[in-house]
Formats: sequence, C-alpha cells, structure tokens
Amino acid sequence: MRVLGLDIGSRSVDAVWLQDGRIVDWEVADSGFDPGSVAAVFVDRGAHDAIVSTGYGRHGARERFGGTAVTEITAYGAGASVLFPDAASVLDIGGQDTKVISLGPSGKVIDFEMNDKCAAGTGKFLEVMARALGFTLGEMATAAMIAASGVAISSMCTVFAESEVTGLVHKGEDRARIARGLHESIAKRTLGSLKRVSARGPLVFAGGVAKNPAMVALIAEGFAGEVLVPVEAQIVGAFGAALSCPQDPAPRMT
Repeated sequence: MRVLGLDIGSRSVDAVWLQDGRIVDWEVADSGFDPGSVAAVFVDRGAHDAIVSTGYGRHGARERFGGTAVTEITAYGAGASVLFPDAASVLDIGGQDTKVISLGPSGKVIDFEMNDKCAAGTGKFLEVMARALGFTLGEMATAAMIAASGVAISSMCTVFAESEVTGLVHKGEDRARIARGLHESIAKRTLGSLKRVSARGPLVFAGGVAKNPAMVALIAEGFAGEVLVPVEAQIVGAFGAALSCPQDPAPRMT
C-alpha cells in the first residue's frame, strides 16, 4: 500500500510517499499564494492509495483530495519517534509557528505548546531580519556563528524587531553581532517553551529552521540533552502524517 503524506504549511508544502512504511519518495515546494494548488501537483501524480494531510491546510486538503487529516502535533510526534526511536521530545520551528512536544513511549504525545498567533522566532521572522541586515538567510546564520557576542534585541515582534534592527544598522552596530543577538533571542524564547513542557533529550529538531546551523548550535548549547536533526528536517510532519494512515500497516525500519 502506498500512502501520500502532505504537510501543508504557510511557507512550504511537503510531501512524502510511503510504500509499506518505507519512504520511497519525497518533495518540498514553496507554498506560494495558493498552497492547495501546490499540493494538487503532488496528488495528481496518482502514485498513492491513500492520503493523509496535516498542517494548517489539512482541512482544505481533506475536502479537496479526500483521505484523512491529523494535527501537526500528532504528525510530528509520529514522524520523529520513527526516525529516532529514542526521541523524548520534538521541536519544530516552521515558517510561521513553533511547536514543542514532549513524548512518551512509542511517540505518544504527553504535552505540547504551540505558538501560532504571531511569527516571532519563526522562519518568517528570520527572513524579515535577514533582509533588514542585507543578508541572505545563510549569510545571517554564518555571521551569527562567527560573532563573539550578540547585541541584545528588546522585541520579538516582527514589526518592532525589524525597526530595532534597522536602527542598530544605521547607528553603525556590527551586523554579525546583531545577527547573533537575533538568534540568541529566538533560542531563549524556544528553550523557555521546551522547559514549560518538561522536554527531555534526545530532542528532535525539525522544520525549516533546523537547517540553520547557528540556531541548532544555540539550542544544543542551552538544552540539557542531545539534539538530533533529521537529514531532511522539513519532511518530518509529512512523514508522520503518512505513518498515521489508518489503513497503513505498521512501519518497518529495515
């Protein structure tokens, strides 16, 4: 049986195809202005027997394509626990939200916290700050890693932080120090969320921001446990969605 897992987010649409519990293909595409049409491209391949959707667009996908839908918390817990059977918690920093999840045996969700009311500390926040600094995302991460210290950033609101960063640049503050300060502010906020759900190691760091080496390093430095980053961190939710298919047999790891 082949299952298509779709994670329809604000910044990307992620797809994973499972054959008897094994990943046989995957793809990530920008959401654009019409995520449903982006997802339709994957669905139209027809290389599946069932569809499971997750992400903020999951309900629209279920109405449009059929199949079932699961919450992001369920999907990320399932995906992370199969990729890393010893995982005790999950962190997902996506385009416009952050999820922290505490796991029990077999990936059962014990507790979670989700910030989906504003873009503070998310991929979108980093994109806006990079533009304000005149960096690409990769350049900003590199600058943050080489800076000896960071400039304190007083606001995590995207609008106010952008204004603050622009002001610091105009005052002649070193851009690398500003970049580090921004990453440190996000890390502090995220570590606080992890603490509130009693997250333990190993921690699986998923989502697009897990590709940012500065962010990974700061989370690992502040977290009391091992931090694990999947080879393709963006497809954990889609993978977990596919694993959650009620008709799909139990996944095999070999």
